[in-house]
Amino acid sequence: MDLDWRCLQSQSSLSQVGEKEVIDPISALAGIQSAISMVKKAAKVANDLGSLAPMIGKMFDARSVATKAMLQAKQSGKGSNMGTALQIEMALEQARAFEEELKMLFMTTGKIDVWNKIKARQDQMDIDDARELRALERAEKKAKEKEAELNELAIILGGCAFVLFLVVIGVYELMEFCATTRRCGR
Repeated sequence: MDLDWRCLQSQSSLSQVGEKEVIDPISALAGIQSAISMVKKAAKVANDLGSLAPMIGKMFDARSVATKAMLQAKQSGKGSNMGTALQIEMALEQARAFEEELKMLFMTTGKIDVWNKIKARQDQMDIDDARELRALERAEKKAKEKEAELNELAIILGGCAFVLFLVVIGVYELMEFCATTRRCGR
């Protein structure tokens, strides 16, 4: 089976802005739609579900990219809330409906145990991802706290150095005054 994956590869449409990836929501939604239609076409001619695995994986990758794109679009404040919500929900609903079709395909081929294992693995991977995300957030929070501490220390040291500088200048000026007027001390 020779399928053209260029339409799925273009769906990511990532561009770098600083260190954060920005995903084009229109390309991401088009990617999920093309991935679903490609898997449906391939399912009609495939002899077994194993040969569909790469395409199904690409479809779920496209779904993930589309979700991220819609969330980024929402956070950017561009566009209306209704439009963003509509795009997000329609794309996710299409993916949910396809997932149900996929589940039925596994059932009709007598591979529901494989489907259950896939879902269990997905759940475990989601849990692992959530743990990883929390660990990264904690590490980021610690790094920010450490940076804040270092900034405070730098401000304190700078302030102390400035006061010490003023004291040294004051002592020097007092010594100069005493030397020129000869009226200091006694």
